[in-house]
Order: sequence, then C-alpha cells, then structure tokens
Amino acid sequence: AQQPGTPLSDQEYHQFFKFLRITIQASTACHLRELYGCKNSLVQRLDEYENHGVIPSGPVCSELPGNPFFHNFCTFSLYRCIMKNYFLKV
Repeated sequence: AQQPGTPLSDQEYHQFFKFLRITIQASTACHLRELYGCKNSLVQRLDEYENHGVIPSGPVCSELPGNPFFHNFCTFSLYRCIMKNYFLKV
C-alpha cells in the first residue's frame, strides 16, 4: 500500500485515467441522449454498440433493489444517466 499523499505509480495512473476517460465518454453519451432522445440515429448507434448490434426490445429487468423493471432499453439508459451509474448492467 502507498503512503497517503504520495503520487500514484505509473500503473495506478494508467488505471485512473483509463477509468476517467471511460466515465467521461459515458457522460457524453448521456448528454446526447438527454438532448436528442432515444430516437436519434447517433444515440441508437451507441445503444446498438453497447448491446452487440441490437437494441433490446421490450422490458428490461435489472438487479436494482426497488427498480427491477424498465419499460424499454431507453428508459433503463435514461435511469443510468440520471443516477450517474453509467456501467449498471441488466
């Protein structure tokens, strides 16, 4: 373990910035979703990319306590954006 207040190692910095870049990208995708909605072609391409080429149709279930059911993938994605829980999976 590193001493509190000391800089991260090279490997730790790599992991830190890798996560930060991913989080910023997820946040940007959420802003696009909020601005243009789920019917926007760019947002749909992002959703397809996230789901191996197909946007799930119908209801989406998750392991969230209290919120296990979403009417569709768009609703689920909006929930993730609002809660800033970008990497929540179903």
